[in-house]
Parts: sequence; structure tokens; C-alpha cells
Amino acid sequence: MLIIPIKEGEQIDRALKRYKRKFDKTGTKRQLQTRKQFNKPSVEHRALIQKAQYVQRLRDQENV
Repeated sequence: MLIIPIKEGEQIDRALKRYKRKFDKTGTKRQLQTRKQFNKPSVEHRALIQKAQYVQRLRDQENV
């Protein structure tokens, strides 16, 4: 749970901005998205390999 203390005379917009920044830094949103659906480790590994192959192909085309 994120707690954002509001200082005396501070505008709510400023406190909301601090909350959003803290929320992004903690990675809570990313964690919720990954927990939404379970992916097998083999599927995740395959996706990483495919991404690496794609990037390598782009670099090879750039060098040619």
C-alpha cells in the first residue's frame, strides 16, 4: 500500500502527481499485468529467443 503524506497547504494535484510517480517506480502496474495471465517458462524463453533473433536480423541488415 502506497502512503503519500500531504503537506500543509499542498494542492491535491501535486500530491496526486507524487502518488503516480511513486506508483510507477514501484512497478506495481507491471506486476499486476504479468500476474493477470500465467505463461509457462518455456513460452517466455521462446519469446525471448525470437525477440533476440529479430533484433539480430535488423542489425545484420543494417550492416549489409
